[in-house]
Amino acid sequence: MTDLTPSAAISKPASEMSDLSVPRIPLSRRMRSWFGWVLIVALLAWSWNPAEMFRAGALLTDWRNMAEFGSAFLQPNFHDWDHYLADMIVTIQIALWGTALAVVFGIPFSILCSANICPAWVVQPVRRLMDACRAINEIVFALMFVVAVGLGPFAGVMALFIHNLGVFAKLFSEAVESVDPRPVEGIRVTGAVRIQEVVFGVVPQVLPLWSSFTLYRLETNVRSATTLGIVGAGGIGQTLYESIRSFQYAETAAQVIIVVVTVIAIDLASARIRKALV
Repeated sequence: MTDLTPSAAISKPASEMSDLSVPRIPLSRRMRSWFGWVLIVALLAWSWNPAEMFRAGALLTDWRNMAEFGSAFLQPNFHDWDHYLADMIVTIQIALWGTALAVVFGIPFSILCSANICPAWVVQPVRRLMDACRAINEIVFALMFVVAVGLGPFAGVMALFIHNLGVFAKLFSEAVESVDPRPVEGIRVTGAVRIQEVVFGVVPQVLPLWSSFTLYRLETNVRSATTLGIVGAGGIGQTLYESIRSFQYAETAAQVIIVVVTVIAIDLASARIRKALV
């Protein structure tokens, strides 16, 4: 009979105990890991010259040029702070509307992108459409809408809406595909139709995650709305671009400070709200 006493276990050789406590990683798994690292290094090496990474030495040799340029920003001029703050508020309003429209339209598109809800002949075309929305940068959309509707914040709203439509459809659909199927099946056996299964079985499970994604994207869209002003889509970005073009670095520094403080405040508020939703 095998001795199962603690003393018997202690008396086993150390080599045998180590074999039991440290499982061996299969060779195939280790080779896949090695191949992954080799592939990453190969891709970085392939991108070295096209990305001009060889010019990194200029950061050390020409640092005085950067210091001289940066010194112009050390004396911010807030004499028109009220105008800058008004432009920042417009930027936030652009982000709010762009995010809200993307969420409202992104919810049905996310359902159509979910493989556990819709058939493949619906999922694949909708996913490709959302990929196109997500792949094109907001600035490209802003240029298109500036031509269509003219200069101003509405072009920025539409640019954020179309780009984030693809983002929300992707994020929301991934949440839908990871839901627990048991509540949905329980609703199905009651004779509910498909829309009722989604509303009462899927949405309650993903709503906290959807809310967290929305708040995170709102933070991102405030930053994106700042850059859209460069192409005439309104907000403080347009004021920033005009100040930089006219070499008014003191005014530019003041505008950048207002943007940074606003983004930090939104980030802190969003983090508290997300924590309350979890």
